[in-house]
Amino acid sequence: MLIIDGHEDLAWNALTLGRDITRPLAEIRAAEGPAPAHGEGTATVSLPTLRDAGVGVVLATIFATPAGDSPVRQHGYTTAEEAYAQGQAQLAFYADLDARGEATLVRTARDLAGVLDGTRPRPGLVLTLEGADPLRTPRDLPAFVAGGVRVVGPAWGATRYAGGTGAPGGLTAEGVNLLAEMLRLGVALDASHLAEAAFWQAVELFPGRIVATHANCRALVPTDRQLTDAMLRVIADRGGVIGLVFYNRFIKAGVSDADGKARVGLADLLPHARRIAEVAGVTHLGLGTDLDGGVGREVIPRELDSAADLPRVADVLATDFSASDVAGIMGGHWRRVLTELLP
Repeated sequence: MLIIDGHEDLAWNALTLGRDITRPLAEIRAAEGPAPAHGEGTATVSLPTLRDAGVGVVLATIFATPAGDSPVRQHGYTTAEEAYAQGQAQLAFYADLDARGEATLVRTARDLAGVLDGTRPRPGLVLTLEGADPLRTPRDLPAFVAGGVRVVGPAWGATRYAGGTGAPGGLTAEGVNLLAEMLRLGVALDASHLAEAAFWQAVELFPGRIVATHANCRALVPTDRQLTDAMLRVIADRGGVIGLVFYNRFIKAGVSDADGKARVGLADLLPHARRIAEVAGVTHLGLGTDLDGGVGREVIPRELDSAADLPRVADVLATDFSASDVAGIMGGHWRRVLTELLP
């Protein structure tokens, strides 16, 4: 079964945490030890692990870490130029993976077809911006698009472009300009981290495709990091996909990192899957695991030791969904959107 993961921070793991993601996961874990010094938890993702799991495509992020939020303090940015430098380094990292045959940088629908038919190396990488601060101005976006970026999330927390998670607010003037440039270039909008006001402004100003690469339901976990039913409907109306995120705190209300793995299982994702299917339609439901996205093995569902266990998700989904719907959730729905989105 084809698996497409809507959100993984591959370059951030490599360049900020120093993980050689081209190596087997066991080697990464052995190098970091049982309690990794960076504090981001035990690694769950490497390229060999993704291939072994049958992951064909990953929406891979460019994510610049703001100062104060970085686990490795010297990597945090304080200026637009510093954020731009981080973004350029991650863009170059993905280009290097492609040049070495470790993965395929998917810039076109032809590249995607090559990955899916097995003639190009897996996984295929469709690049996303998680937080737009690596763009010094919207005029930088064409160069990032030329490098493979096809999805842009203007916010993470607050950025120079929009309010975000834990940082209420609307779009800035530059955020409005960014949406216009995204529309001109045919880039999709990622709503995963947009603050409420910014989300609804963007819906009004941006008539293009909207996705949520990694988000769950606010009706079940009532924080601003999740999506309301109204947001789910808009994303479906714009031809998007909502990727289920696997961080335990976003799966089950009242869970903390201190709880570890015991309190959350893959079955706890089912209420989110059902809600999205009911509100937005099952064809707008996918995966967006965020594995190793600032969290590790310790705070993801108990059945998951690593990305190698992603096929187990299909078994759990099969208790509530038909075989064709399960295939769509695991990868088919993202495949449709990417095929339409890529030039």
